[in-house]
Amino acid sequence: MGLIEIEGMDFFAYHGCFKEERVIGTRFTVDAWLTTDTSESETSDSLKDTVNYQAVYALLRQEMELHSHLLEHVARRMVDALYRDFKTLTHVKIKVSKLNPALAHGGKIRQVSVTLER
Repeated sequence: MGLIEIEGMDFFAYHGCFKEERVIGTRFTVDAWLTTDTSESETSDSLKDTVNYQAVYALLRQEMELHSHLLEHVARRMVDALYRDFKTLTHVKIKVSKLNPALAHGGKIRQVSVTLER
């Protein structure tokens, strides 16, 4: 088994409970940890024998384009999409972070994150 780690994927999207967040948008980062059998690619040195991180990025970008209120919902869609499109995955962990989230009563938070794994 191997662990493919894709960290620091940057996106601009329109997720949030506040109307302003869904209109103005904000920055997000996504990290993915994907467990899969890498034995074939270890010897073949062929991209077709592994999980292509460019394809993973494209899939997660599509999920980020769908508006949601909650990060939990975004992360669940990502986990489900990864298992749907990459049949060799045995474990997935996704972390979705909203940078500089809006606060109802002022204040500042650098980021808030949700991590799901299955």
